[in-house]
This record gives sequence, structure tokens and C-alpha cells, in this order.
Amino acid sequence: MLRTNIYLEARQTEALDELARAAGVTRAEMIRRVVDRALAGASGAEESALAAIDLSFGAVTAVEVAERGPDERAAHLAALWGRDA
Repeated sequence: MLRTNIYLEARQTEALDELARAAGVTRAEMIRRVVDRALAGASGAEESALAAIDLSFGAVTAVEVAERGPDERAAHLAALWGRDA
């Protein structure tokens, strides 16, 4: 590996750090991944969107999901269809 110094704008650094945190890698590793994708021609909007989804997997871990059980809506729908809620 060769060491290379680059100058980034503050917004670029912040965005890289956010992506790196979400992916659980260092900023340097994230830069290498972005460069690899660019060199491989992954510049299309769809590919970029899919890459962003992949990189964000597991980023949100502390979300409380409300349990869903029988409620008024479920009872109403069951009544419409003649079923038990």
C-alpha cells in the first residue's frame, strides 16, 4: 500500500466519517472502498444507492420497535371478513 495525502472539505470528511462509522471501518478504509467503486465504474445512481444501503446495514441499533398485537384496526378488519381477531 502506498501512502497518499489528500485535502478534503469539511463536509466530505464528515460524510466519510459517517459512512465509516456505519460500516464499522476506518476513514482510510472507507476512502479505499469509495475509490475502488469509482475505478470499477460503479457510478450509476442505482449502484450508488445499493452501495449506500449496504454500507448502512446495522447502523441503527438502538431503535425500539413497538409490539403489534390485536387492536381495534385488526378487530375491524376481522369483522369485515367474518373472522376472529
